[in-house]
Amino acid sequence: MFFIGSDHRGFELKEKIKKYLEKEKIECTDCGTYSKEITHYPLIAKDICSKMDKQKDKAILICGSGIGMSMAANKFKGIRAGVCFNKLAAQDGKEHSNINVLVLPGEFVSEEETIEIIEIWINSEFLNGRYTDRLQMIEKIEEENMK
Repeated sequence: MFFIGSDHRGFELKEKIKKYLEKEKIECTDCGTYSKEITHYPLIAKDICSKMDKQKDKAILICGSGIGMSMAANKFKGIRAGVCFNKLAAQDGKEHSNINVLVLPGEFVSEEETIEIIEIWINSEFLNGRYTDRLQMIEKIEEENMK
């Protein structure tokens, strides 16, 4: 399953991303917001992250800077959300950290940059090896601190 959501500052970019995903025949569930009316990004992040099967689902979250959505999403066990401002960050985020939630800064990337970031994120593979060890360390931290 693929989820997408934004606050009001990321709404326009979310709508463009949905058109791209549809063109690529990538099915996604839009969890809001559905207009430019002011909304609170933590509510969107909570809705999506609580619905996700952390082992197989993916999500794209968009807010103005990406920072708020990332902070909210990373409060959920099993979520590995990363803000990606460019293709290299998306590739590194997937290959090294296996991010399952791509967070985009709606006010800092163009539509063209966004599509490139998404393509890299979708098509990159987690490298395993020493990176698996690091993710296991993060999971241990989650177990100890997210009760």
